Amino acid sequence: MSYFFRDRETAERIAALIGELGAEGLKLMEACGTHTQTISKFGLRHLLPGVRFSSGPGCPTCVTSVRDVDAAIELSRQEGVLLTTFGDMYHVPATGGSLASSGGNVKVVYDIGEAVELARSHPGTEVVHFAIGFETTAPLTAYHLLEGVPENFSIIPAHRYFIDAFNFLLRSGEVEFDGFICPGHVSTITGWAPYLEMVRHVKKPMVVTGFEPNDVLLAVYLIARQLREGRAELEVEYSRCVREDGNVAALEAMEEVFRHGDALWRGLGSIPGSGMALRKEFEGHDALRRFEVEVESGPEIAPGCRCGEILRGNALPSECPLFRRVCTPTNPIGACMVSVEGACNVHLRYGYEG
Repeated sequence: MSYFFRDRETAERIAALIGELGAEGLKLMEACGTHTQTISKFGLRHLLPGVRFSSGPGCPTCVTSVRDVDAAIELSRQEGVLLTTFGDMYHVPATGGSLASSGGNVKVVYDIGEAVELARSHPGTEVVHFAIGFETTAPLTAYHLLEGVPENFSIIPAHRYFIDAFNFLLRSGEVEFDGFICPGHVSTITGWAPYLEMVRHVKKPMVVTGFEPNDVLLAVYLIARQLREGRAELEVEYSRCVREDGNVAALEAMEEVFRHGDALWRGLGSIPGSGMALRKEFEGHDALRRFEVEVESGPEIAPGCRCGEILRGNALPSECPLFRRVCTPTNPIGACMVSVEGACNVHLRYGYEG
């Protein structure tokens, strides 16, 4: 099966079928950062030169607010605190620089479990984990809090509900696409049912797809076929992993630990109900409450940076005046240049500027 999803001959056949459907000028949003990587890494733009792929808000590092990063920096500088974070977050720019340049006590970890073990092995240190990510990573945070963590462990609760933000963006009237390639990772948790209401609202084809190049090509084919037939429906190409009701155990764990709250997204603004706030019984592990953190943050988007438009799918990285000239992975001005799932980082790494 893995051979099929990367087979070049199969890819060329799918591309030919897309061409026969008259896909010239097709404008699509891929809502997941991993899809952005696949499209660039495997040269799908060159295989489908008439299709414009635009990234959406599917990079969790990119949309983490300046305010949350500023709070993490502030905590890392407090005596007796060790702040843990993922590698991508380490260089994300905020008001006062980044965690990398903060001078604070910061350790990069692979997952929250590593941070919990650090707290257990260092009982005299307050270990604070910068908990970011969508429905894909939030269940692991929920599981650890449900199982019980040391008293010296807390989190910055910066998880976000991607589904709520995607729905908000589609209903905002700010994005106009012929179809949408829906995320695979998030959908394995949420299931495909949440997209049914969205597709009825936008009246455009939506396809939940996997991450191999031929997965994405099949998604484009299904969208193009719907458009040719005058349909606007949800289809699930990634049926090998995504079910209608998703991962029930993971959803139940998140529901037990988190509640919906308004949240600030970098480049998108405040989105009602899109934040995962800790429920009352878990608030003792909310580092922002425990340490009474207050920060004065600057703008979410730096002057001249077009990350906000890129995260809405309304601009390509090459259309930003800072791209590659001023903003680079070693000198990121916008968050989209930091993460390996960030559109600007992906476009620069794989040499695509169209």
